[in-house]
Amino acid sequence: MKSTRWRSWAALAVAAAILAAVWFLTRPGNGWTLNAEQRSTAAFPNRPITLVVPYAVGGGTDIMARALAKAAEKQLGQPVVVVNRTGGGGAIGLMEGADARADGYTVTCMVTELAILPHLGLLPITYEQFKPIAQINHDPSAITVRADAPWKTAAEFLDYVKVHPGEVKLGNAGTGSIWHLAAATLEKESGLAFTHIPYEGAGPAVSALLSGFVDAVPVSPAEVKTYVQQSKLRTLAINDSVPSEALTGIPTLKEATGLDINFAGTWRGLAVPRGTSDEVTDILTEAFMKAAEDSEFKEQMKEHGLGLLVKDGEGFGRQLKESHDLFAQLIPELGLSRK
Repeated sequence: MKSTRWRSWAALAVAAAILAAVWFLTRPGNGWTLNAEQRSTAAFPNRPITLVVPYAVGGGTDIMARALAKAAEKQLGQPVVVVNRTGGGGAIGLMEGADARADGYTVTCMVTELAILPHLGLLPITYEQFKPIAQINHDPSAITVRADAPWKTAAEFLDYVKVHPGEVKLGNAGTGSIWHLAAATLEKESGLAFTHIPYEGAGPAVSALLSGFVDAVPVSPAEVKTYVQQSKLRTLAINDSVPSEALTGIPTLKEATGLDINFAGTWRGLAVPRGTSDEVTDILTEAFMKAAEDSEFKEQMKEHGLGLLVKDGEGFGRQLKESHDLFAQLIPELGLSRK
């Protein structure tokens, strides 16, 4: 009996000692305490991450996002699920991303329209509602028509528009989209008049061109490359200071027509809601920067004609501000401001 009693007391003493040790080591200042944010960060990510794409399936933004998501899964150890939220020229998806919980589990694919739509009065947020992770891409505008169109060169195309003002329908990725501004800039600098037809992303705009609903599109090389290679479409000029690596043999607009517009083109990157912790943001930045170096991802970008331009969160943050300031000046000059 005494032996049994002694063993019971000994077990209780050991348990009490363990509890005391745990209490001491987890007191603030003893180095073992994790607050709620630190516990969350230590486990991040422990479930799938959503990547919000503000445009439809099939456009350059969607293509890049899906390839990058696949590469990032290798780094994060969790699925990265692409969700397309279309509408409002990108506004719907951008607002959803900005309003998401700031825990790192919702990442938004940033597009140039974030720097454009606020100045048009079409988006109640700016880049300041986000915390940048990384820039991944930059692309110029590629003026493209159907392969059976009567225009073989950009000069012939613009000459026709001059004689037939307002008759040529130019499809774009939505009112206020970067490709709408590309078309408006071409219109202003050339002194010509197009009829602008908006779609919910570049993919639908290109589909409309293939179906004959519009006569031309000024989208990125990535969004037309496959159809150009299949001889279904013809790119007339690249609106950039240098030729495109994706569409070789195509002249710049200046080379083809003498017009020196050099439109800025589009960029794409990633961001999380503004309140996301630095610890979580750093984890995501490291993962997506490494994903951008993944050989399979780089091959996908090259195959689809998407330009690779990678910057970290700090560098992308500067790009966001520069673009915001640029379009704040350009949009009123084009007569497009609705604010």
